[in-house]
Amino acid sequence: MAFGRSSRTKRHIDPVTLKILVAGGFGVGKTTLVGAVSEIRPLRTEERLTEAGRPVDDLAGVEGKNTTTVAMDFGRITLREDLVLYLFGTPGQDRFWFLWDELAQGALGAVVLADTRRLEDCFAGIDYFERRGIPFTVAVNCFDDATRYPADTVRSALDLDPEVPLLMCDARVRESVKEILVGVVEHAMAMKAKSRQPAVT
Repeated sequence: MAFGRSSRTKRHIDPVTLKILVAGGFGVGKTTLVGAVSEIRPLRTEERLTEAGRPVDDLAGVEGKNTTTVAMDFGRITLREDLVLYLFGTPGQDRFWFLWDELAQGALGAVVLADTRRLEDCFAGIDYFERRGIPFTVAVNCFDDATRYPADTVRSALDLDPEVPLLMCDARVRESVKEILVGVVEHAMAMKAKSRQPAVT
């Protein structure tokens, strides 16, 4: 029996899987970002804030927050048939930073999520990825009650290198988050390609 073109089975493509970190200060929206875009039910390690943690958890600007990530958030998104991203959200408080080295193993790149009301909270993430040579993008999470600033103003305040992308986003909106993730992958791949180029003598 002859088989027509329509009966041929489509060739299976094994997707490339890439690891992306989502970092930033306490209460900046990392858990929300991972949850907004993940195609699987995200893994969350949130615990309720307690009175015992009040002296060490700075709730300024996020007074309504009553939970915190104590290990990581995890989600997955398929950007294309041949490209899958695994997202690892880092904990924001200083006392959990010892987990960052484990989470950073094998990461292609990172998103540093920023809140213009508390820009200083993202300096630790920026410094971390700069020191380790991990390509990153800064994404400003545009909270409803936060003042909007031009991208150049935020870039200057963070003293970012010119090649570091800075984008505006809404961590609650899937398409907005996808744009950020595509930007991270493109930036990381460009940096990898640049590092392979022979030095000009």
